[in-house]
Amino acid sequence: MIKNAPYRFVDFQSLNFQYGHKDSLVNKYDSHTGMFQYLDKRDSLISEHLHFTKDDLLYLHRKAADLGFWDFPSNEIGDTTAAAKGKAVRYIIEFKYKEKTKRVIFDSDYFGNPKLIDANQRLIAEIQQRITAVEARGKSKK
Repeated sequence: MIKNAPYRFVDFQSLNFQYGHKDSLVNKYDSHTGMFQYLDKRDSLISEHLHFTKDDLLYLHRKAADLGFWDFPSNEIGDTTAAAKGKAVRYIIEFKYKEKTKRVIFDSDYFGNPKLIDANQRLIAEIQQRITAVEARGKSKK
């Protein structure tokens, strides 16, 4: 079954993860370049280099498969009125493979299937936890 999966890890190239308010996705991670940029608690833009190991990426690939990411709709956009723009957080999750790319836009105010919302939130939490772990691993080496 894994051999015939639509997105195979042997074809994996990179993971892109972006999030922030709908009008400005300033928090970004790109596994291809290792660039990680985020706003800290004082609203200062911090840029650093984080290197995900093959095991980190395999873990996220498998977690995405377990949660059904390949079947998620591409656009899970919430309220687009001006009143909602500053409140909701938008996430863009993109897994790139040799011949395919799966990109999902998910808004925290998306109103849809509760199971789909939960799966998105769980995948986002896994990615954020992995970024935090890689960041801590890098700091412990210094």
